[in-house]
Amino acid sequence: MITLHKFSDDFCEENYVLIALHSNLEDYALAYALNDALKISLERSKTDLDISNETSFPIYEWKDRLNERYWTLILNTSIKEEYLEVDNLFSNETSTTVYHILPEYKDVDYLLKIEQEEDEADSGIMDSILEIPKIITAYQIETDNLKSKQNLII
Repeated sequence: MITLHKFSDDFCEENYVLIALHSNLEDYALAYALNDALKISLERSKTDLDISNETSFPIYEWKDRLNERYWTLILNTSIKEEYLEVDNLFSNETSTTVYHILPEYKDVDYLLKIEQEEDEADSGIMDSILEIPKIITAYQIETDNLKSKQNLII
């Protein structure tokens, strides 16, 4: 007789907090500002996050062994420019395509993913983020109903 084991969705699901950041800072400048404000050590990853063959997103990450958290800063938007190879009026033009990690949040500039045991962001983290001068706003995204949640698997 064969025994079947079924895993619940909770067994495979990660616990993480996802914070949306609106800022016009460059990714390296935002990582530096977050490091300074939160006393963390985000570093540019050697590999980018590849969603498809067409685009990749730079990521900054840090493993906080003391608090058992894994921090990831991801640029939500990637723009790909291509030269049109057509012999007509538009032969010297470029075509741009915009990709998003979370298409349902197109207006969000960056995503800060904090993998931890709790599902809520520490209020001190949010307060420190909102005190950074070049961050327009920041808020926690409810991840239960995200359609593109698979894009956040790093």
